Amino acid sequence: MAAGAVGRTTGAVLGRRNPVAKLGAAFIPALTLLVGVDPVSSGLILIAALLSVPAWGLTWREVFRRGWPLLLGVTTISLGNALFTARKGGAVLVDAGPFLLTTESVAAGSTAGMRLAAIALPGVLAVLTIDPVDLADSLVRHLKVPARFAYGSLAALRLAPLMATEWEILGRARRARGLEPGGNPLAAIRLFGGKLFALLVGAVRRGSQLAVAMDARGFDSQRARTTARISRFGPADAVLLGCSVALTAAAVALAVVTGAWNPVFSS
Repeated sequence: MAAGAVGRTTGAVLGRRNPVAKLGAAFIPALTLLVGVDPVSSGLILIAALLSVPAWGLTWREVFRRGWPLLLGVTTISLGNALFTARKGGAVLVDAGPFLLTTESVAAGSTAGMRLAAIALPGVLAVLTIDPVDLADSLVRHLKVPARFAYGSLAALRLAPLMATEWEILGRARRARGLEPGGNPLAAIRLFGGKLFALLVGAVRRGSQLAVAMDARGFDSQRARTTARISRFGPADAVLLGCSVALTAAAVALAVVTGAWNPVFSS
């Protein structure tokens, strides 16, 4: 995710739902698509997710700006599967040395990319509209997650934008010292590894300091904690989960009826 990826609650019909309901609604189709590979169910869920973007209180520009790694991953997976799948039937589209693209291989690649997008996009939309504080309160109240784990996760989410900022600072500092690949891909990989290691060291150091500070402020206490904010799970949240179940069931049923359903673990 891009810098500033920590979410915020919006006033839209889906954006103001309880964080647990949002995550549950995104998890249901994702779990179902993990056990099946077909364009019908993936396509239906993906279309529904795309159409729901305004209902989350998000703009297309914001979704693209924060979720461009997903688009990059979908493109990579689609192209990789299209090029290297063993399914090479159908009409030949591209025949360039070791690279052979046919209608069947392109269909296989498109299905793989569509499946990845359908699995990930609902989760991206949910995360972008969840405030970390609301998430921690909701996990503790409704899922009975231990407070130490929930608020530790909250602290980690708060540090996410700092990691993105530190990554940019590391890049600028290295360029100022003349450490640039200069168009050499091997040098770029080596410099990327060094930059990543420096970020990891900084993250471990900051995380250790944060853990000590939280323990000193009583977050390590085993006593029952109270909450200043009340997290409510209302009928509208239950409706969101029900709609997610209904949509997923309809997508799978349509795939089965059309003969496209292909379980991952089928013999």
